[in-house]
Amino acid sequence: MRFMLLCYDDEAAWQRLGDAALRAAMQEAVELTHELNAKGQYYVASPLEAVRTAKSVRVRDGKVLVTDGPFAETREQLGGFYLIEAKDQDEAVAIAARHSGARLGTVEVRPILEIEGLPASNQ
Repeated sequence: MRFMLLCYDDEAAWQRLGDAALRAAMQEAVELTHELNAKGQYYVASPLEAVRTAKSVRVRDGKVLVTDGPFAETREQLGGFYLIEAKDQDEAVAIAARHSGARLGTVEVRPILEIEGLPASNQ
């Protein structure tokens, strides 16, 4: 089964911890990614730029509305994602618990909904 791990971070908390702590956490996440890849469980992963770079797009009554920032005002913001393979949700949760971001933020684990007719990945 494929799962999306959505990594939510508290950007302000990372800023308080400093650059060295952020670099160490990112290196830990890279190491986890290499481990998943070696086991054939890795599809793709990427951190996202800071939430200040986000744009939210909505279409209402045929009009496109673009606002700065994420859709919701929350303490945690989407900071990155992983697309992985796991035998079941329990294994995906165990992987998420090993992600460095789970110690300061939240890693949401969601099964991928398979829909027929989607194009194959270019990768």
